[in-house]
Amino acid sequence: MTDCWLLRHGATEGPEGFRGRLDPPLSEQGWTQLRAAVAAQPPFPLILSSPQQRCARFAEWLAAEQGAELLLEPDLRELDFGAWEGRSAAELMRDQAEALGLFWADPYAYTPPEGEPVAAFAERVLGAVARWRPRLQAQRSLIVTHGGVIRLLLARQRGFPPKDLLQVEAPYATLQSLALEQD
Repeated sequence: MTDCWLLRHGATEGPEGFRGRLDPPLSEQGWTQLRAAVAAQPPFPLILSSPQQRCARFAEWLAAEQGAELLLEPDLRELDFGAWEGRSAAELMRDQAEALGLFWADPYAYTPPEGEPVAAFAERVLGAVARWRPRLQAQRSLIVTHGGVIRLLLARQRGFPPKDLLQVEAPYATLQSLALEQD
């Protein structure tokens, strides 16, 4: 059995909201959360990370601390939320409540305005994991990434129907096990 783990980045600076392509840095709280998440873990010889700074800066730090190999994978970026970038759900409820409800009900069926379709996002993320699967399976490994990526991978692992993608919990700085069987 493989020993691969997913780690969502910690809290970031600035207000909460949709931040797919935006790239705020980790806050001090985020750094504290991430260090605590891995403190009791054995080393990860291989760390694969999104290149967005909220993931990559911690992955770089952890790789240096543990003497791990670090690989940055652009296809592990978060979903691009288009015109919703930088806006909170509360803000969107004021002027786009119906659209937000459609997205929450079935993110594969509704794409935020000017955003990345979830089907394309899934193809990108699953393609990256497939490319790296042999390396990830060969040793204890860690993938440092975003809430959307983690939800996608765990929803598939758990056999959820695509429309239930957002039912998967992916809190900041939480480690979750990922099974890497062949699809």
